[in-house]
Amino acid sequence: MAFRAARHLALVLMTVPAAAPAAAQAPAPVKIGLSAPLTGPDAAFGQGLRAGAEQAVAEINRTGGAGGRRLALVVADDAGDQRQGAMVARKLLGEGVRLVVGPLESSVVAAVAPLYEAGGAVVLTPGASYPALTAQGLWNLFRLAPGDAQQGAAAGAWLAGRDGPVAIVHDRSTFGRALADAVSRTLRARGRPEVLFESLPRGSRDAGDLVGRLRAANVRAVYFGGFGAEAAVLARAMREAGLDATLVGSDGLRDRDFAAAGPAAEGTVMTVLPDRRAPEPRGKAPPRGPEANLVAGSAYMAVEVLAQGLARARGPDGRKVAEALRAGPVRTSLGEVAFDGRGDPGSDGVGLRVWRRTPDGRVDYAGNEP
Repeated sequence: MAFRAARHLALVLMTVPAAAPAAAQAPAPVKIGLSAPLTGPDAAFGQGLRAGAEQAVAEINRTGGAGGRRLALVVADDAGDQRQGAMVARKLLGEGVRLVVGPLESSVVAAVAPLYEAGGAVVLTPGASYPALTAQGLWNLFRLAPGDAQQGAAAGAWLAGRDGPVAIVHDRSTFGRALADAVSRTLRARGRPEVLFESLPRGSRDAGDLVGRLRAANVRAVYFGGFGAEAAVLARAMREAGLDATLVGSDGLRDRDFAAAGPAAEGTVMTVLPDRRAPEPRGKAPPRGPEANLVAGSAYMAVEVLAQGLARARGPDGRKVAEALRAGPVRTSLGEVAFDGRGDPGSDGVGLRVWRRTPDGRVDYAGNEP
């Protein structure tokens, strides 16, 4: 027994030197960070980002990786909060992450992009659209969504062609205010300035006083810059007060919070970007809600873009990946994107759709143009 055990140990030791070089040659997976609001008011969107990013990483690894390197997704919850987003940035940088998808919210991106720049990490945000973000000239910041100015200009042009006074309301968020400002600039440039410029802060439960001012101004259309929950409050208050003005908003209204307005949401006009739908996941996957579906494709595409930048740069060096992304169009399974010198994408073309409900209660806006 002792002899056999000793012989077995000798054989094991003999195999170690031969196996060690092969293991050393296998490159470690490249980490891609995901900074997303997995908790907080935008958690439904955050879960969609996570689902899309996880699916993309799995598909890329299944087909051989990016430039021969496997990917590993590192997920962190920024809760849509600037302070927590900064904590996430330090955590990811400390773990060696130099390629980051997210954050989602413009305010969080503004707070953390300089931290990632100092740490040598590329940031590709799938949804942040505040125009001033890329105007900072950071080498590391890219985004997939056209800026708010493009959606605001499209809404403003449509409103300028309608009869009657127009009011503008925003929710005081970075996103909402940027949209409202863009609509106002477009209206003024066309000689149709708004008659009121008001706010309905996030978390508001009542819009009665605001609607009273809108009625007094005899407005025929109200542009709302912001998210679905407050837009629903405004829509219900307008209908309850008998204000038959057209409500106009952005793709920020395409969620279940606005659907809660029920019949009051009917006929709302929205600016929308082309849908980016993630491929159907392999095997069984839990169903995604409407908010998750809206962003899962963008997260999927963001991972593909970073993976191609990694392959072009032949490694995860942040500056080299950034240079590679600016060098020419990036083709993905969800379409092509080309970044300018500031990290902005080309215009995909903003469309206008009308919120309608089908007889079975589902929301249908895809084919309805105002």
